[in-house]
Amino acid sequence: MMWSFFSRDSTKDFPYDIGEPVSGFDNYSIWTLHKAKRKGTLEEVSVFVYDIRSGSDTKCELAKAALKRLKTLRHPSILQYLDSLETDKMLYVATEAVDPLGTYFTKLATDNVQKGLYLAWGIFQITRALSFLNNDGNLRHNNVSAWSVFVNASGEWKLGSLEYVSAADGNPMPPVKIPVTLEVYDSPEKNDQSKLKAATKCSVDMWGLGCLVWEAFNGVLKQRSNLKDIDHIPKSLQSLYCELVGASPSNRPNPADIITRCRKPGGFFKNDLVDTLLFLEEIQIKDKAEKNRFFSGLTTHLDNFPDNVCKHKILPQLINSYEYGDAGSAVLAPMFKLGKLLDEVEYQKRIVPCVVKLFASTDRVTRSRLLQQLDLFIAHLQPQVVNDQIFPQVAHGFLDTNATIREQTVKSIIHLAPKLNYNNLNVEVLRHFARLQARDDQGGIRTNTTVCLGKIAPHLHPQVRQRVLVSAFIRAMRDPFPPARVAGVLALAATQQYFLLSEVANRVLPSLCSLSVDPEKTVRDPAFKTIRGFLGKLEKVSEDPSLRETMEADVHTATPSIGNAAATWAGWAVTAVTAKFYRSQSDSSRPRPPLTGRNLSKPASLEQPSSSSLSTTTSSVTSMTSLEHESNETSASASDYGNNDWDNENWGEMDTSQDPSSPLAASSNNGGALVAPNALIEVRDGWDNEEWGSLEEDPCEEEEQAEQEHQQQQLLARQSISSTTSSSQQQHRPLLPHQHTHQQQLQQHELNELIEPLAKLNSHVTSPSKSQQQNMLRPKELPNLSSSNTSPTSATANCNNISPPSSHLNNSTNNANWNSDSWADGEFETLDEPGMGNKMDEARRKREEKKLQRQRELEARRAQRATGPLKLGAKKL
Repeated sequence: MMWSFFSRDSTKDFPYDIGEPVSGFDNYSIWTLHKAKRKGTLEEVSVFVYDIRSGSDTKCELAKAALKRLKTLRHPSILQYLDSLETDKMLYVATEAVDPLGTYFTKLATDNVQKGLYLAWGIFQITRALSFLNNDGNLRHNNVSAWSVFVNASGEWKLGSLEYVSAADGNPMPPVKIPVTLEVYDSPEKNDQSKLKAATKCSVDMWGLGCLVWEAFNGVLKQRSNLKDIDHIPKSLQSLYCELVGASPSNRPNPADIITRCRKPGGFFKNDLVDTLLFLEEIQIKDKAEKNRFFSGLTTHLDNFPDNVCKHKILPQLINSYEYGDAGSAVLAPMFKLGKLLDEVEYQKRIVPCVVKLFASTDRVTRSRLLQQLDLFIAHLQPQVVNDQIFPQVAHGFLDTNATIREQTVKSIIHLAPKLNYNNLNVEVLRHFARLQARDDQGGIRTNTTVCLGKIAPHLHPQVRQRVLVSAFIRAMRDPFPPARVAGVLALAATQQYFLLSEVANRVLPSLCSLSVDPEKTVRDPAFKTIRGFLGKLEKVSEDPSLRETMEADVHTATPSIGNAAATWAGWAVTAVTAKFYRSQSDSSRPRPPLTGRNLSKPASLEQPSSSSLSTTTSSVTSMTSLEHESNETSASASDYGNNDWDNENWGEMDTSQDPSSPLAASSNNGGALVAPNALIEVRDGWDNEEWGSLEEDPCEEEEQAEQEHQQQQLLARQSISSTTSSSQQQHRPLLPHQHTHQQQLQQHELNELIEPLAKLNSHVTSPSKSQQQNMLRPKELPNLSSSNTSPTSATANCNNISPPSSHLNNSTNNANWNSDSWADGEFETLDEPGMGNKMDEARRKREEKKLQRQRELEARRAQRATGPLKLGAKKL
């Protein structure tokens, strides 16, 4: 039993599994280098092995001296010692996983820029290690070469091979090296005893550093005479290199001086990689402003850095800086960019927990940057993590008071939709989309909500999709904001394969036809193209009814392919909708396009917002200037719509003071007349108000007809009067009774035609003020107007001050239910509603009855009025 205790193999207690040796290293060292793994954790390490049995006593002493130095010397640029084991047969030394620089040269990038940056960082590290040994430790290394430098997984150069380390104040004679292949790196004073008197404590190591510089740019040194070739050495380093390999030891510089000289602007050590890595080493002592400035500029430099340095050196520092420091949201961009270098297991372990923690942050800047960069890491998130931990935090952004957060939240659904479950996507997301599309005061957000809905349509449940899409897109086509109407048209065309043909005929086409007279050409052009496409689809089915099943194949399919639609007439819309979002801008002074095709005079509150409105608008919109601007060249052919055609036209600026749909666009300082804010709120919030009959004649059109009739009749009257002008001017003959009666009738008819639409408009305004109630025109006041002193001209001015909605707003904003938070079928009144023809007949009959009633009232008043003479030039009543 005792014999078995002393005779057991002690290597079993060594906690590392030793693997294959690294070829080529044993030709330049007394050690053999093996790759190994730690038992249990499988962490990769390197193990240096020395065979005591086959070596001489001198080699054994060198090996033990190297182990002693490695244990006691600790520096970031010196090889890291982990563990060791000495037996009567073998000597094992475990260090961090490394490769000899002599064999690592073949792995260097061929890119000159990246290679130059990396070699500068490596040479800087070895120079720093030698400065530590010579100046701080008062030691000489005596064996600097490519075979005494090792490279770890982070790309850092570490100084090793400490077998020949000696005191700096000892014998200056360089030691005899084993094996003999290392003699090529001996300094010239080894063979010239006279030069030893001029040797300094660092002269031998500086000669070795010169040899290392040459090997970094030319490969392994074969013979000493090759050091004269300096063609491949950078010009910024040539003068220093010549000093390092100079024949006189006293002229070789101190390593501390080398660092100082080369770190100056224009020096070899002054580059982006060295600056970045040195900053990360000192990041704990940097203030917050310096960190934000550093991380903000880091992303642009990462492409020139080696992948192993980015993955193992920079990325861990970024993660630690955010989790345990005050780096802020500026660290997110470089962190997510470097995350692409990790494999799936590493990403789940290192990045995903950090992402989940970031989404719980209440900092708006952090949330905005996360949403903007969601596409960089969404592929690595598991559906369960997205639904349980990510989406609940993202959903808060729909209700955020900051417009940028709301818009970025809408855009983020594009990336989240494929991984959301039924409830989150088909219930929660659509509920928020319905509210944003209907009630958000930012036209850009309403537009992008429609675009996003068109993009996520393939992921919606078929039943939900069939119930929601048509209603939502029709609502968008009735939006006062022109880009929102364009988005609604494009979305209809892009998702045309999800609509039943009956829906196309009864709901889609009637709504599209109303946009054929839209005041904006950018709305009319895609509307006409989409109408032609839907009509062609219906015509094909009419010619061949068997095509109906094919046309409606995707309606009830859970995973339809949107790629099929791209090959059809709607391909141009698919490209536009699946391209970029609408970009909102608020920093332009261009006026908004008119709401209608006519030039109606507006109150001052509409022409220029008040200071309070302007300040509110600016604070809520200026942060959105970073969003992408898009438009669509709708007049091009179907083949012209590429991936970037959304940017071909200018859609106007995102200034709510100019947005007719924004409640901030007007103030309530319009005294007696009907105030514009109430009218705009009525337009925006009453799209499903059945009192706004879409088939009624437009008041403004009726007004224009009355004006035209009045002008024609006045012209005839003037012609008839002009024949008797010469005689009547001298005699001042009064008008005949029948002439006076005819003129009064024309005037009264004109006033009634102007007042009737105003009375209709007033009937729709909710909760007017007391002063407005006194000044509103009501039908019951019509008899009193005939005897008032207001002229037709002043009545027209009042009409303009009231600024009733134009025909476009009257027709396009009907039945849209702007206040509704859902897209149920019953919430949108369709144009094919039963009994619509009866409503039209009823409207016509009511108008005829009103005209007859007005004629009877005129006749009754003429009978009661005194028939006194009316002089020419008198003021008209």
